[in-house]
Amino acid sequence: MLPNTVLKIPINVAQIPKVYLLIYLRHKSIPMNWEQLLSLRRQGDTSKRLRKEQNETRLGFEVDYDRIIFSSAFRSLQDKTQVFPMPISVGSQKNFVHTRLTHSLEVSVVGRSLGRSAGQQIIAKYPFLSEVHGYHFNDFGAIVAAAALAHDIGNPPFGHSGEKAIGNYFKQGSGFKYKEQLTAEEFQDLIDFEGNANGFKLLTESRAGVPGGLRLSYATLGAFMKYPKGSLPKKPSKNIADKKFGFFQSEKEFFLEVANEIGLLPNPSHPKTGFLRHPLTYLVEAADDICYTIIDFEDGINLGLIPEEYALEYLINLVKENINTKKYNAMTNSSDRLSYLRALAISTLIKDAVEVFVKNEEKIMNGTFDAALLDKGKYQAQVEDIIKLSVEKIYQSQDVVDKELAGYRIISDLLDMFTSSLVNAKNGNDTNYDRLLIKSLPENYRNFDTSVYQILLDTSCFVASLSDSAAVHIHDKLTGRMI
Repeated sequence: MLPNTVLKIPINVAQIPKVYLLIYLRHKSIPMNWEQLLSLRRQGDTSKRLRKEQNETRLGFEVDYDRIIFSSAFRSLQDKTQVFPMPISVGSQKNFVHTRLTHSLEVSVVGRSLGRSAGQQIIAKYPFLSEVHGYHFNDFGAIVAAAALAHDIGNPPFGHSGEKAIGNYFKQGSGFKYKEQLTAEEFQDLIDFEGNANGFKLLTESRAGVPGGLRLSYATLGAFMKYPKGSLPKKPSKNIADKKFGFFQSEKEFFLEVANEIGLLPNPSHPKTGFLRHPLTYLVEAADDICYTIIDFEDGINLGLIPEEYALEYLINLVKENINTKKYNAMTNSSDRLSYLRALAISTLIKDAVEVFVKNEEKIMNGTFDAALLDKGKYQAQVEDIIKLSVEKIYQSQDVVDKELAGYRIISDLLDMFTSSLVNAKNGNDTNYDRLLIKSLPENYRNFDTSVYQILLDTSCFVASLSDSAAVHIHDKLTGRMI
C-alpha cells in the first residue's frame, strides 16, 4: 500500500487529464511491479513481448545498447565537452581528459555493475520473475547499462553551460521576443532547455522512414527518464524526480504512453504533468554520480589543478578497507597510483549504492524514496567533500570558464541566425540571405511550415546536436571568419 503521507496531498480529480486519471486510479493504492517495469515493448508493437520467449543470443535489452552506441547522436559525444574543452598540453606531454563519449561509456560500465548486483538480489526476493517470466539478473544490468550509455546523449556542446546558453537566449536574449507566441509550458521548455528532455526526443522521435526513432524498449526508456515530468510546474517538490524535467511538450503524448505501459506512479505533487521514477533510474543516476565525482577529480589531478597528495587524503575513507599499501607504494607512476585509487573508490561506491537501493527497494517501489542513492549512503560526506574541491579547483578553472564564455556567444549567435530566418520564412518575409541560411541546415531541420514553438525547439535541438568543433566551424563560416 502507498503510505498515507503520499495520498494526503490534495488532488482535484476533475482537473486531471483522462490518461493521468486512469493511471492515478489504478496505482493510487498499489506500488509499481517489476514485471511491468521490465517491459520489452517498443514503439509500434501490437502485441506483448515476453521475456521467456526472447532469443538469449540477441536479448532485447542488449539490442537497446547496440542501437544507442551505433547512433549518430551518440557518436557526436566524442567531440563534446565533459568538463575540459580539449586535451591539454602540459610540458611535453598530452594529458587525456574525458569527453562526453568516454564519460558515457564509463557510466555505462558502472551502471551495468550496479544493475547486475541489484538484479541478483531482486530476483532472489521475487523468484517468480525468473521462474514464471524468465527474467535474469543480467537483464537489470543490461537495462541500466543502456540507459546510462544514453544519459548524456541530448546534451549540447560546451558542457552544461550549453544548456544554460540556449535557455538564456530565450529568457534574456533575442529569443525573448517569441514569448507571446508560446504557451507557458512551451516557453518554459525553451528557457530551461534540458539535455534530458532533448535526449528523450532524440531517442524516440520519428523521422521520414524511421518511425519511433531508435525504438528502444520501454524499460530502457523508463530507466533513462531521470526527471519524469514536464517543464511546469518548476521544482514543485523536494523529490529528486522534480529537480528538472524530462520531456518537451512535443513528446508529451509518447512520454505518457511509456509511463502508462511500465506502470510509473503519478507524482502526487503534480499529477497533471509528472510521475515518480522508474526504480532503475536511481541506479543510472548513481552510476553518473560515481563517475563524475571520482573521475573528474582524477582528471583534475592529472592536469595539475589539484595536488596529487589530495588523492589519498580525499579518497582514504573509500579505499582504506581494500587498499594494498605495498602495491600502492610500489607504483612509481602518478597516473598508475591514481588509477588504482579510482578503481577502489568506484568499487566501494558501487557496493554502497546497491546496499542503499536494496534496503529501500519497497520505498522506491511505492514512491516514497525521494533522494539520490549516494545522498543516503555511508560515504555521502566524503562525496560532498570531493565535489566541493572539484568545483573550486576544476569547474571554476580558467580553461573551463573560457570554454563556457565562448560557448555562450557561439550558441546565441547560431540560434539568432537560424531562428530568425526560419520564422521569417514562416511569415513570408524571408530574404535571399534567409533562404541561403535555411539551405545550410540539415534537411530535417528546414521545416518552417509548422508552429513557432516547433521551429524554435527544433532549431535549439539542432544546435544542441552539434559537437564543440562543429559549432565553432559553423559559427566561423556564417560570421565570415572562414571563407
